[in-house]
Amino acid sequence: MKTIVKTSQAPAAIGPYNQAIRAGNLIFVSGQIPIDPRSGNIESVDIIGQTTQCFKNLKAILSEAGCQMDQVVKVSVFLSDMNLFADMNKVYESQFEGSFPARSAVAVKGLPKGALVEIEAIASIV
Repeated sequence: MKTIVKTSQAPAAIGPYNQAIRAGNLIFVSGQIPIDPRSGNIESVDIIGQTTQCFKNLKAILSEAGCQMDQVVKVSVFLSDMNLFADMNKVYESQFEGSFPARSAVAVKGLPKGALVEIEAIASIV
C-alpha cells in the first residue's frame, strides 16, 4: 500500500508526480529543486543557497511524513556542473548529524527551471 505525502511547506510538484510517497516503512521523496515554496521561484543564484533551499524543501516533506534527516538512508544529488560539487558538499555535510546516508552525486545536462542542483532521498520509518 502506498500513501501520498504532501505539504504546503515545500513547493508543489511541477509535473505529474507527488512530493513523496510512503510505501510500508519507506518514504521516497521526489527530487527537490531550490524553489522557495512562498514565492514559487528559485531565489538564490549560487550553489550554496540553492543546496540550502533543496534541503529546506526536503526537510519539510520528511517532517510531513513523520520523519527527520537522521532517518534518511539514501540521497541522490544531481548537479548541473560537477565543478559545483565541493560547495554543494559543504552544505550537504552540515545537514546530517552522526552517520551519513548512502549517496550518489552525478552531473546532468540540465535541471528543471535552470536549477543548479536537485536532491532526492529515501528515508526509513522504523
